[in-house]
Amino acid sequence: MSIPGPEPRPDGGAGAIAAAGGLHTYQLWLHRSYGPVVRFQLPGADTAVSIADPVLLEATAHLDKRPGQLFAFLDPLFESGNPQVMPADEHGPWRRLLLWVLAGRPSHERQFAQLAALANELADRWAELPAAEPIALQHELTALSLRMICEYALGGDTVAPDGVVAAFEQVLADYLGRLYQVSTPGSPQDQAERTERALAYLRATVDQVIAAHRSGSRAERSDLVGALLEAGEHPARIRDTVLAVLLAAHHTTGVAVSWTLHLLGGHPEVADRVAAELDRVLGDRAVPDYADLRRLPYLEMVLKESMRLYPPGPYGARETTEPLALGPYRIPAGAVVFYPIWAVHLNPDVWPEPELFRPERFTPERVARRPRLAWLPFGLGPRACEGAALAMVEAQLLLAVLLRRFRFRPVPGQLVTPIERFVLWAAEDIHLTASPRGIR
Repeated sequence: MSIPGPEPRPDGGAGAIAAAGGLHTYQLWLHRSYGPVVRFQLPGADTAVSIADPVLLEATAHLDKRPGQLFAFLDPLFESGNPQVMPADEHGPWRRLLLWVLAGRPSHERQFAQLAALANELADRWAELPAAEPIALQHELTALSLRMICEYALGGDTVAPDGVVAAFEQVLADYLGRLYQVSTPGSPQDQAERTERALAYLRATVDQVIAAHRSGSRAERSDLVGALLEAGEHPARIRDTVLAVLLAAHHTTGVAVSWTLHLLGGHPEVADRVAAELDRVLGDRAVPDYADLRRLPYLEMVLKESMRLYPPGPYGARETTEPLALGPYRIPAGAVVFYPIWAVHLNPDVWPEPELFRPERFTPERVARRPRLAWLPFGLGPRACEGAALAMVEAQLLLAVLLRRFRFRPVPGQLVTPIERFVLWAAEDIHLTASPRGIR
């Protein structure tokens, strides 16, 4: 059976994607128009098949190859090869190592106090703002989440963490600016020189961490760098891994928390229930302990429902290495299998009234009745995000600290439009006001 989809266009599909407002919204239109499995044109790919049915996605969960052409824009960032498209035989051991660090409870517990201190510093600063002054959530929270992942990946006594943050933001702004054709200050040559200096600074900083580990002089060690050294990884691979972790992690947490606060600002009854849970669990404390996170089930449901409605990464992709049977369809080898995460999360066959914000969708009973891959903000299979567990810890911590101390309200007349900028961003940021709840 042939896979349904739009007629081919001479521009390779670029015009249709642009007309829809981006690939993230084009996917929604494709699946509304043609059903759960769609063939479509994707610039740089001869055959692309998008799958919005969580049951059919199970047949693709074993795929362990990413399409290199879709990630090629990141190649110049890395010295030892782009980790996003690392061959499967190299990727397996590397992934197991990252999971041991990023998904491990011992590492989370060791780093939690420092992460909590950073979150509380932000809350202290917001508490000093005038009552009606809007906060640009995405700007503020992605900067904080980058600071958090820097502390986590490089260790708590990193020299000049603000310098690392600034350098990484320069690199990311340059790469994403070129990818999305967004103008940046200065000439292309000036921008390239600034980015090269920033990359050199980041690599030199990682080398300092490596040297300190080897000398045994480091008071607060980086679990990530230490694990990579113990595994015998060479310095270039260690530098690349740290950059890959910063790239993957820094936007995810800040964007997820921003969208969650945006939704709570529009649903005060849900915000009240979260605040009551926090008050009950934390008592007179303003900041949770690591163990407290497990005692905040409603907060977790709110975060998961927010990530359903606004997944930080709106899509993913794999490449078939052999023909693949997908229900009544057959996908050839060498095809791009597209994971339209946002469309899966808005599939009305799985999520009744999918546009509505309902945290109760994530009670254990309702989760058990849904297909396993109905909610996949971190991807699926052997290329799923290694930092998923850490991202959830950071997001729940940030939300707990901020919602314990503030009530957030939307700025009147604000239009919040999701756009795709490597993550699901808001075009003009998300502006809310924060009223202190009198808890410090």
